[in-house]
This record gives sequence, C-alpha cells and structure tokens, in this order.
Amino acid sequence: MSAREALEASLDALDRSDDPAVVISRVPETWLVAQAERIDAADRSTVPLRGTTFTVKDNIDVEGTITTAGCPSYATSAATSSSFVVRRLVEAGALPIAKTNLDQFATGLVGVRSPYGAARNPFDPALVPGGSSSGSAVSVARSLATFSLGTDTAGSGRVPAAMCGIVGLKPTRGWLSTSGVVPAVRSIDCVSVFASEVDLAWRVACAAGGHDADDPMSRPVPPTSRGMARTAGVLGVSTLQELGVATHVAAGYQQACDALADAGVALQEVDLRALLEVGSLLYGGPWVAERFASVGAFVQGAVARDGGVGLDPVVRSIIEASARWTAVDAQRAGYRLASLRAGIDAMFDTVDVLVTPTIAREATLAEVAAEPLEANARLGCFTTFSNLADLCALALPVPGTETTDRPPVSVSLHGPAWSDEMLVHTAALVRPTTVEVSTAARVPRGWITIAVAGAHLRGQPLEHQLTERRAVWLGTTASADTYRLYALPNTVPPKPGLVRVGVGHGTAIELDVWALPPDAFGTFVASIPAPLCIGTVELSDGTTTSGFLCEPGALDGATDITSFGGWRAYRASV
Repeated sequence: MSAREALEASLDALDRSDDPAVVISRVPETWLVAQAERIDAADRSTVPLRGTTFTVKDNIDVEGTITTAGCPSYATSAATSSSFVVRRLVEAGALPIAKTNLDQFATGLVGVRSPYGAARNPFDPALVPGGSSSGSAVSVARSLATFSLGTDTAGSGRVPAAMCGIVGLKPTRGWLSTSGVVPAVRSIDCVSVFASEVDLAWRVACAAGGHDADDPMSRPVPPTSRGMARTAGVLGVSTLQELGVATHVAAGYQQACDALADAGVALQEVDLRALLEVGSLLYGGPWVAERFASVGAFVQGAVARDGGVGLDPVVRSIIEASARWTAVDAQRAGYRLASLRAGIDAMFDTVDVLVTPTIAREATLAEVAAEPLEANARLGCFTTFSNLADLCALALPVPGTETTDRPPVSVSLHGPAWSDEMLVHTAALVRPTTVEVSTAARVPRGWITIAVAGAHLRGQPLEHQLTERRAVWLGTTASADTYRLYALPNTVPPKPGLVRVGVGHGTAIELDVWALPPDAFGTFVASIPAPLCIGTVELSDGTTTSGFLCEPGALDGATDITSFGGWRAYRASV
C-alpha cells in the first residue's frame, strides 16, 4: 500500500468514528499529504514503514498540533517540530494522523481522568479503556491507524493494551527518546508502542529507537541480539489467588505458560514479592514527586488563576500531594530500591523471562468512580515495578481467550534491560504470527540472510547455532510453490530436506529467515553436514535468499512430508 492510500484510508476511518473521546486533535492534512508524496517518491528501502499510519498520545509533540497532555489550558500554541520518536517514524515512512486522549498529565491507569471524556472500551462500554494511553490503545483496537504511540511510566503502555485486546510494547528505558514528551516521572518515563501484532510493534520500536544526544535520559543501545527464552519464571496458583487474579485470567495465563512449556521453555515458579514492593515504591514513595517537578507549577498557577478549571480533581489531588516528599525520603527509598533490585537481578540470573498476567481482572467504570485510587492500583499490580526495576515488558493477548463482551486475556513477558528482542522472539511461542521478510525491522548493512526449514527454525533444537552467532530473526514466511519437504532418516536431532522440483510438482513450505554477520555466516555454512547444503531459495514473494537445501540423492528412505506445509506442523503431528 502506498503512503497516500494508507493516509486516505485512515482519514476516512477517523471521519467515520463514532467515539469523540478517542482523538483530541488531528494533524494538518496538508502537511500529511506533502509527507505522503515524499514517502511514495522515496526508495522503498529507505521507508520501511511506508503504507502505515499512527496516532500519537497527546503528551508527545507532533509538528503543527497543540500538545495538551489532556489539559486544554496547558499549551496555547502548536509545536514547531515533532518529538524525536515521531520524526524517526515519519522518516521511516509512517504518517501521524491524530493526537489521542489520555488520563490528564499521564496520571492514571484507568483512561477516564480527562476533560475530553473517556474513550469507549471496544469490547464493553461498561469497562474502562485503560490508561493513561487510552486513546492510543482504542485507536488501534478500532483500526483508526496501523499502530500508535503511548507512554509508560507505571503501566500506561500495557494496561490499555490488555483492556483493548491488543499488543503493548514497553521498551527498555532510554531506547526510545523522550525528547518532546511532557514528562510524568521523567527519570523512568518510556515511549511505548501499541499494535495489533507483536512483530509490527517490534518493527515500529526499531524504527523509532536510537540514542538521542538531546535527551539526558537516552541510553546508547548495546550491540546485543538474543534468541528466545530458554527458562521462564512463572507464578504459582497461590500467588495468583493472593493477588486477586480472576478465574478466567488465571486460565488464560496457564494457557500461555503451557504454550511456552510445549515449545521447550523450562518453567520455574518464582517469588514476586520484591517486584511488588518496587511497584509500591512508585505510587507510595518519593518518585511521585517528579510529577510535581514536571507540572506542579502549572497546576498551582491554574488553581490560583481560575480555581483549576479544566483540571481533573483526582489528578490535581495526586500532583498537589506529591510535593510533600523530602530529599531524605528520596534517599531512603533509593537505598531500599537498590536492595530490592539486587534480589530481582538474582532472579533473572536463574530465568530468562518473567511471565505474569498483564492485569488481574478488568475494571469497570462504576468501580473506578466508586474507588478511583484503589481501582487504579489494582490495574497496575503487574506493571508498576517495571521501570524502577529497569525491565522491558511486552503485553500480548492470548489466542482463543476472546469473548464477545470481554477482551482476551493478556499476559506480559518481562526481561532485564535490553532483552526486548528476546521478549519478541518468546512471544511468538504464545502468539504465533507470520510476517513478510521484506518488512524486517532491521538488517545491519552487509549481513547475509538465510532461510531455514527444519531444526534451525525458531523453537527447534538447533536454533542456538544461529543465535550464538548473533543472528537476527527477520520473520516467518514461505517458499515459492516449487519445493517438496522430506523427513530424512537417521538424523539427530531429526532434520528435513528441502528439494526444489518443477512447477506444478511442489508447494509453498514454511520458512524462517535470519540475518547473519558475514564472518558468522561463513562459520555457520562450514558447520552444515551433508547431505544438507546451502543454496539459493526462492521465497513466495519472488525474491531469493541463501537457504538450506538437500542433495536429491539423500532422499532414499526419506518420508515425503510436503502435505504438512512445514517442519513445525509435521513435528507437531508426531
């Protein structure tokens, strides 16, 4: 799809939307059209996100729009330039079409603390949409845009994803710059990504991320590449019950854990108490004073000027109360956090990833009206600890748990800083997706792609031979329809052979495509035993890449498994 076609489709969807509380303002159409023309005229390799549109939480600057942060009087003039992350995404070919509603000053996880109203939950209007990035999540769930940007300090990039049945990626702190973002708790704020699928969220994060010299909170990205998790920390039944996890959420959580175990991930029950205490420090400790440092002067001025017209009363009370914390309080809390993080780091020495529900249960508008702070805290049980503990996190819906009036159960994968890519790979075991290789998020210059069909697929026994060589997974695709697949006899671990045949005699075979640095590609090829070899494989889109093939003479005694369409399906059958 061209940029212009994607823009027209999204603008039409905005025009037809019947929920006025999702969008606060729209990006000027003349600017968007000019950007679309530029993107469509560019070489495709320079605009990998061409054909996508996105919405932006209205605490993030977009050129030509006023940033309200959910408060009409906060800003009076349009931004003259976009934030770092929005500029990066526009350069990559995506078009920002609108600014979305939020809990005022990003203060809340409920999505209803806004003078612009509350966006409707896409599953049940009696449920909250989740916050603070409510409009961003709803805009994706309702297909107003391809993806959206939110922010996440205590869970605002994951709780709305859970309430709206979509994916929420909270990256490692400092990967996505917060330049041009109205701060909430500036030292730990993150820009987050909402999307319908994990792979799209990952592509977006890779395009938006990068070191920003103008952002003191930005961190250089270390040169790491990780495969999927081999061990996962999980919660016991008693822990789920103590934390008030609803029965249907616990069942969906167990389904996700079972999927990981079935794929060979070793599960280990862990103690969550240290992380829960870290989460309590965020809401019940001196870090909340950063909210006063960010917008306290504005709130005081608004109260003095007109009694605080336009300020949400709950948000106002939280910000005003945050000024009570002292420097001594901050030091003591910092010491406690350091002690707790030592224990958390030790936990991640024994497991690669932590798996939790994203929320314990859905919250209703009535519950939030009756007990706003308590309901908010319940929604953040499994999210508030992430940034203080320096974790990245990924929330995703569990397939098959949807109902007509309730969002699917959402689980979250948590990992240490810079393990974002591992979370994405591991998520595919819970929520498998297929993506076009041509839309890969990042392929370093000079690296070589290779297609694999058997024991080197993600989740298969020899995947480690790729990840140990710093390979980057690009996606799951299919070959052209001119191949047959055979299970080879007497191979350990079991391996298939991919053989090219004439037109009309083969079918498309499922493949994973990886990218390897040149030096590692050479050592990898040298390790391939006969009768397998590396040749040229044609993909379903007509492009070619290096890939595994098999010598035809080795097929004596082999079993034709072409009808399964791929090695994973065949192995599942046996």
